[in-house]
Amino acid sequence: MIAEALVKVRVTRRFSAPPERVFDAWLDPDKAGRFLYATDEGEMVRVEIDPQVGGRYTIVERRDGRDVEHTGEYLEIDRPRRLVFTLQVPLYSEQADRVTVEIEPEDGGSELTLIHETTKQWADQSGEGWKMILDSLANVLP
Repeated sequence: MIAEALVKVRVTRRFSAPPERVFDAWLDPDKAGRFLYATDEGEMVRVEIDPQVGGRYTIVERRDGRDVEHTGEYLEIDRPRRLVFTLQVPLYSEQADRVTVEIEPEDGGSELTLIHETTKQWADQSGEGWKMILDSLANVLP
């Protein structure tokens, strides 16, 4: 079997919160459960985060009666600048993608750039999903 080529989906968003608060939200189970893979129609049923390199996370949201599990492993944690992790959604694919979150201070707030390495098949859906997630993150930040 030939491996499918990966594409990089890039999404950038500015936040009024400083980099430390933006970064910490990704590893805080209470905050992550309110924005990360959360949808308006779904119900968050489980959020487990082991925030260390080699640690794993599992976030499960119930959508239309089905549990959609998002899971992965933290590859890099460099607070408050960079977070790299894998992402797998077994309900839809066996594939494990790589996600890089980079946060830079900017004008009293921060700018987040997210790069999701995935197959062309999932690129458009991933980009739209991350835009929604980052909008939700803005609402979670104090």
